[in-house]
Amino acid sequence: MLRLSGRVLLAFSLYCGMEALAQPPLSRINPAVKQIVDQVSEERIGAIMKKLEGFGTRYIGSEQDSDTHGIGAAQRWIEAEFKSYSPKLQVSLDKFQVKKGARVPKDVELANIVAVLPGTVDKDRYVIIGGHYDSIALRRTAGQAAQASDNAGSAADQESIAPGVADDASGTAAVMELARVMSQFEFEKSIIFITFAAEEIGLNGSHNYAQEAKEKNMQIEAMLNNDIIGSDVSGDGRSANNHLRVFSEGPEDSGSRSLARYTKEIAERYMPSMTVDLVFRRDRFGRGGDHTSFNREGFTAIRLTTPSENYANQHTSTDTFANASVPYTTRAAKMNAAVLASLALAPKPPVVSRPRPAGQQGQGGRQGGAAAQTAQAGQTAAGGQATPGGQAGGQPRQGRGPGGPGLSRGPSGYDAALRWTNPTPEPDIAGYAVVIRSTTSPMWEREIYVGNVTEYTLPNLSIDDVVIGVKAIDKDGNQSLVSAYEQAPINVGQTPAAATTPATPRQ
Repeated sequence: MLRLSGRVLLAFSLYCGMEALAQPPLSRINPAVKQIVDQVSEERIGAIMKKLEGFGTRYIGSEQDSDTHGIGAAQRWIEAEFKSYSPKLQVSLDKFQVKKGARVPKDVELANIVAVLPGTVDKDRYVIIGGHYDSIALRRTAGQAAQASDNAGSAADQESIAPGVADDASGTAAVMELARVMSQFEFEKSIIFITFAAEEIGLNGSHNYAQEAKEKNMQIEAMLNNDIIGSDVSGDGRSANNHLRVFSEGPEDSGSRSLARYTKEIAERYMPSMTVDLVFRRDRFGRGGDHTSFNREGFTAIRLTTPSENYANQHTSTDTFANASVPYTTRAAKMNAAVLASLALAPKPPVVSRPRPAGQQGQGGRQGGAAAQTAQAGQTAAGGQATPGGQAGGQPRQGRGPGGPGLSRGPSGYDAALRWTNPTPEPDIAGYAVVIRSTTSPMWEREIYVGNVTEYTLPNLSIDDVVIGVKAIDKDGNQSLVSAYEQAPINVGQTPAAATTPATPRQ
């Protein structure tokens, strides 16, 4: 097990008494979230997977006019189901064109099916869950079980039987069932339930949606992509049916990595029989998924998928209901429900750093995840205002703010001086927690509840040796994503400011 250094542990020990005085909301089960998780129905998920198999194929080149066969029939059925769940769901088709090409037999118009559950407090901030409803068959036999690309196809595929149950009727079923259950509740943020088309031939549907979202300046805090959560026995007979893989793109402390850590913490809290395996990589080697489209546009997005893939069935006529696991899909859906509901109820993340200049965003998402999106929307702290804070020893003080968020070594040059902002705090904010981990640890190792302040100083803690972040907590104990203090990238030819004056503490 990775451990913090002795110096860091000594600094932490100074805060044990302060944490008790601060009386933080405990990390606990939220009854509303548990109720949502418990209402996810295995029977309904199985029925959706079976129904989608019944369309024969959902390949993008299949017929669109039939009521019982092909992608058009599947699209209309999913849309009708969304509309039947609740009048609160705003259901629409996000249409786009796919042009004829090497992998597409003809020009075709397709649609993502979108169901929005408006938030009650921050309706312009969104959390998204998605899965793709199209399928494909590459005409491979069971003996040709090579790992074919997710994004391959041919004009002949339109004639194939492509039931696509594990890939990805399972993810679609999870999205639809969560829309049914969660539309009976209210959340502070808006939730988007979306089933994408044309994932199998190049992520076309998600690319169209993510690109439009960026153009509209949508505040997407998190996107959960469920792709292949329908199998629990791999092609070599191994099974890991109590594990769920979560892939997240870097850099080290990107918004997507923050979301992955959050997913592990929350999912395992509400589903203790399951384990989330964090994979710090965008996706599997040579593979892709709809979360990638969101990553490319700078949004925070992750992929949830089984560790037990059966390559002999993927993209073939044998990806059937009989070869899928409804119980496993249901457990994965319940984990999604816990994470999605917790995010939608939680405060937005604090802003820990000023937005980077254009061209300096990390490839894994905007700096600080959704918190940085707030800053980029123009919601920065007003310099010179009196803001609550904390000095060494944890004693709160009133003083003039430093004019913005950031992490420094403090006046002594040997402390960790934290500043963050929350320009429009939710009415039920209780306070903030500082989290710390060693640079090589996958998860946060220490949490210090600091109260409703926007500054805090940890004495004798080197900011070079650890990673530090901040999260917001409301009065019900709902916790935001962590906004980590990232090390800004250095452009070619640029000299780090600290390197020019190593002996002088920067104020």
